[in-house]
Amino acid sequence: MKEQDNGRTEELSSATWQFIVSHREDDVRTLALQARKYPQVDMAEAVTQIAGWQIAVRKIPSWAATEGILYPRHLSMEQCSSEITALYKASLVGGESFTDLTAGLGVDCSFLARRFRRADYVERQETLCRLAAHNFPLLGLDHIQVHHADALEYLQEMEPVDCLFLDPARRDSHGGKTVAITECEPDVCALESLLVEKGRKVMVKLSPMLDMASALRDLKYIRELHVIAVNNECKELTAVLYQMNSVNESSEKEIVISCEQAVHNSLSEPFTYTLSEEKNAVCQLADRVETYLYEPGAALLKAGPYRLLSQRYGVKKLHPNSHLYTSSVQVDFPGRCFQVTGISGFGKKEVKELLGGLEKANLTVRNFPASVADLRKKLKLKEGGDVYLFATTLQNGEKVLIKCLKPALLS
Repeated sequence: MKEQDNGRTEELSSATWQFIVSHREDDVRTLALQARKYPQVDMAEAVTQIAGWQIAVRKIPSWAATEGILYPRHLSMEQCSSEITALYKASLVGGESFTDLTAGLGVDCSFLARRFRRADYVERQETLCRLAAHNFPLLGLDHIQVHHADALEYLQEMEPVDCLFLDPARRDSHGGKTVAITECEPDVCALESLLVEKGRKVMVKLSPMLDMASALRDLKYIRELHVIAVNNECKELTAVLYQMNSVNESSEKEIVISCEQAVHNSLSEPFTYTLSEEKNAVCQLADRVETYLYEPGAALLKAGPYRLLSQRYGVKKLHPNSHLYTSSVQVDFPGRCFQVTGISGFGKKEVKELLGGLEKANLTVRNFPASVADLRKKLKLKEGGDVYLFATTLQNGEKVLIKCLKPALLS
């Protein structure tokens, strides 16, 4: 299926399909230069499909494993959700009816829709609608109705559903990236009252760069905020909005923040808390660096439940602003764990003694007055290897360099 000048699509030839299947793992830039060798192949479309499949293998493995799935051009593939983040969002909802108002390629829609008996896909780009209509039956999703429509117009006319989903466009009219909720399209803040009227639960995918305080301040119906990291990289903030049943319930119920840290396409148990729990938690500060050092995962660093991490896991924080923890006995901490093999100040002699001729290491700075690049240059260290160095500040104000290894390397 390929896009024509008038916006319609037509089926790919069998020769093009065979070429796509045979060359799926080849370099697309090399293939693009070989069009003359394969006159019977629509090389432009073949390259689009091969490039799409290669991204899907990484981001949407169940789609890549399904024969016949068609992919759009590069930008839509790079912007689409990953399978693991879509699965997490799907775990939060369920019911009779679902509508995705900004469905795009349909990745989120394809996983969320499985939690409902009826589902509607809404998208204003006709080509993406045609791809969705082709792909959904192949994925066993015959209950999704595809609508080529504008999200706002559809929202105003639709009947209420159990769940509404939106992934607002985070690019301005010049193609530049935006972060603020009010700068995205559609503007969820302006539509919020209508959204919670039409959806019993409304799920909004936000930029991972958005300041959490901004989301909590700007969205008056927000009840949950989910911070989703994949392989220690923060990928999404997802807000869940809905109306409370009574005035009393609305004033009493706190916003729940959940931090999901997925690894290798596997979901973990989220770290869930409220702001009052964090405020009232008792955080122990360390007198010294002990046997084990812990760095919170990316979702936790984004959300910031730093006092609760100390309280829940029995670890001590090195400094109120360092966001590194320590313990004498290893605990199952939600982040990276290291065994400390040495520590020094920044005197020339003691640093030399600590490094012992080390030529490369993985360097991290936390609450330290120098960048990684500057410190790496000063220490004359290349990136990589099995050694991890943390430059940080202890609670007494002392600047230290902590040398670590992963515990498995010491067993």
